[in-house]
Amino acid sequence: MTHLPFRLRALRRQHGLSLEQLAQRTGLTKSYLSKLERAVSAPSISTVVKLAQAYGMGVSQLIGEADLDQDESVCVVRRHDRMPLPSVAGHSVYRYESMAGRRRFRLMDPFVIYPPHDHQQPAPTFPHGGEEFLFVIQGQVQVTIAEHSMTLETGDSVYFDSELPHSVLSLGDQQAQVLAVTCSDSGPTAGRRSTPEAQAEPTQTLP
Repeated sequence: MTHLPFRLRALRRQHGLSLEQLAQRTGLTKSYLSKLERAVSAPSISTVVKLAQAYGMGVSQLIGEADLDQDESVCVVRRHDRMPLPSVAGHSVYRYESMAGRRRFRLMDPFVIYPPHDHQQPAPTFPHGGEEFLFVIQGQVQVTIAEHSMTLETGDSVYFDSELPHSVLSLGDQQAQVLAVTCSDSGPTAGRRSTPEAQAEPTQTLP
């Protein structure tokens, strides 16, 4: 359990909890929890069980004995394991693949976007809180952010405030691929799917 203090601190931040909130969940004191995270104190097995229950995971996951692929602190997503996100009526022009893996509580949402071509139906725009980063993996795209329109080539990127209406289109014959990373301004996301398909939900991200 050498790395347990770091894991405890990381898990609490991923869940967006203060020491006081975690103390309420576990029945442990704030000062004791702080000592655990600073490696000043070592937890008993009963404390480990309480912490695992508070975070909704098994004891082996908490202390780092589970397989790496089952550990949310380090999420590896192989190309063939990317999760396609379904489209709904009105938003089928975009295709997405989630790259967040099994990590449920996170500060960022990474996706691969396959933007529609410019000759297809107009791409909808989706302003949302937070910030967004786009990196062109393949092809050429037209990115429109508010009244600004720009052409990005493979290897180009753009970082912007996502409160501005924005959209992405593939240019030319090749289907473009774009890495999009969004960051919410409302704290850690709890597995929230941040795509246009989530427009009915309070938080919305991605073109």
